Amino acid sequence: MVDYLIVGQGLAGSCLAWQLLQRGKRVLVLDVPGNNRSSMIAAGLFNPITGKLMSRTWLAETLFQSLYEFYPQAEQNLNQKFFYPMPLYRPFLSVQEQNEWMGYSAQPENQKFIDHIHTTSAYGDQAHDAFGGIVIKQCGYVDVPVFLQSIRTFLKEQNAFAEEWFDETQLQHSATEVTYKHWKASAIIFCTGTSKTNLWKAAPVKPLKGETLTIKLNEKPKLIYNRGVYVVPGNENLYKVGATYETQNLSESITEAARFELATRTRELITLPFEIVDQNWGMRPTSPDRRPMLGHHPNSKNVIIFNGLGTKGVSLAPYFSAQLANWLTGSAEILPTVNINRFKALYSKS
Repeated sequence: MVDYLIVGQGLAGSCLAWQLLQRGKRVLVLDVPGNNRSSMIAAGLFNPITGKLMSRTWLAETLFQSLYEFYPQAEQNLNQKFFYPMPLYRPFLSVQEQNEWMGYSAQPENQKFIDHIHTTSAYGDQAHDAFGGIVIKQCGYVDVPVFLQSIRTFLKEQNAFAEEWFDETQLQHSATEVTYKHWKASAIIFCTGTSKTNLWKAAPVKPLKGETLTIKLNEKPKLIYNRGVYVVPGNENLYKVGATYETQNLSESITEAARFELATRTRELITLPFEIVDQNWGMRPTSPDRRPMLGHHPNSKNVIIFNGLGTKGVSLAPYFSAQLANWLTGSAEILPTVNINRFKALYSKS
């Protein structure tokens, strides 16, 4: 008997399992390492100022305080290194953009995330920045594969992990408990990303395909460059470049069009010569309003969902896994903006 069965060990499932274990709960995580999961190919970038309009990300102060506590603490407890804070540089494309950012940076709520604004080229030896650019702080990246493997190893040591595909036909649930094969639990939590289950078949999880490149650089970038694409450190002199955003062509393979797009944007961003050494793809689980989905099924209070982290999983997972863990243990409520109830008209049909 365990307290919670967790299906899926991507970012959502890993962070939630960790949070519940830290609260003294017994968990069992079911997962099989899959090819091209979004968590496994992600560059792990976190950045409080994002998007084409470069605005503060939703709940930036709250989310970034949480992630700056969560990952270093997990590193310490797991005795692994996967959290890498690093400033990010976004070149300006015009004097007008430069002026807009001078005004934007004067706003007190933005100052905590802005390190410096350059009005002339500051990194011209590595990036195309004729009009200068903005250096953003509280950025960096998480080595997601190392983080996930560290959690998996820890779960195995705790006898809290089963490496197997989830077979929904083996699941039974009543008002008081769930049974899966020979395991019993108080509740089951689905952290399955874009993988559909019958219980949650109407939950509005939308796949967003992303492709990335791995490039080789002979010179180390001074910080993370980000404009059109990001260039994030990997192992040794390898760097992750990405990512594309594809909602229509959801083929489970890499494409020449994405390779061309990413290579072109990389040349437009950096002046450093590079060699493409790999290309990969993954499906990110998104929601219609780009907010996570947390909460219980309308017909079963012990059937839970934690999904929809989308392109910002690294920054969303620590805070919302804590919120879900606190809700499960009776010490917090789920924010209405992320509660799965907001889609009740859709998912109650499942």
